Amino acid sequence: MAHTSRRTARRLRLGTALREAREAAGVTASDAAQAIHTDNTKISRIENGRHRVTRLELETLFALYEVADEKMREWLIALAAEGNQRTWWRGYSSRLRADFKELLALESEAARITTLQTQVVPGLLQTREYATSIIRQASPHLSGEEVDFWADFRLARQNILRRDNPPRYLVLLQEGVLHQQIGGPAVLAAQLRHLIAVCRPPQLTIQVVPFRQHEWTICQGSFTVFSYPKPLNLDVVHIPYLDDSLYLEDDEAVRKSWKAIDRLRAAALPAAQSAELMESIVHELEQHQRGAQ
Repeated sequence: MAHTSRRTARRLRLGTALREAREAAGVTASDAAQAIHTDNTKISRIENGRHRVTRLELETLFALYEVADEKMREWLIALAAEGNQRTWWRGYSSRLRADFKELLALESEAARITTLQTQVVPGLLQTREYATSIIRQASPHLSGEEVDFWADFRLARQNILRRDNPPRYLVLLQEGVLHQQIGGPAVLAAQLRHLIAVCRPPQLTIQVVPFRQHEWTICQGSFTVFSYPKPLNLDVVHIPYLDDSLYLEDDEAVRKSWKAIDRLRAAALPAAQSAELMESIVHELEQHQRGAQ
């Protein structure tokens, strides 16, 4: 599938809103196409979320559809702005899959990121050594140079947490993540120390769901919710699988995701106790390393 045909969640919501506005105004797709000097195919692709719409086109459609409500216009303009600004990864675009670009856009623009991880530390909090180990194991065919590129790229993504207006970040980790010795005990110990160091509630909160909590069995896998404030008022659920991803923004999927997060957060240790658990695991790892020497 061509990258230009990828439907981002915001583009899909914009298309749906424009179709509803056109139908409410009694305007045909042919009339809309004529107004913005295009054909019916482009109108269909815009309304199906498969084509971007420019600000000039949007203003023309506002007039044609008689969209007078300022809040509605502001909301639609905000939706249309997605993808129009220069992105920090633009220079690497040819090396990135369409679904990965969508993930980068979501995490770069979100006001709040809430993630539930069942297997590994999320990429936004990985150390270079931990990230390198994961990349090598996941893609053994990559050359050393390619592994270095992707490890550096993963760390570059973390700059969103260091900017002036970072997203509020909540990370829920299944306790097994803290024991999975990716890269070996020394790499894991360094990764856990990093998690302890960066945890600064409420801006960046890390909570561990301990083994003793049976609630964890209800969750079937990792997912992340990206949240955007007004005028977007949008939540997008990202579910990774194999070498692709799902991006969901329908009300039911979002509702179920928040319900799972709320339930598991209630079962999780508070941030301070989570840090204490990580400290104890680091101590055990270091003791084991000393004993093995």
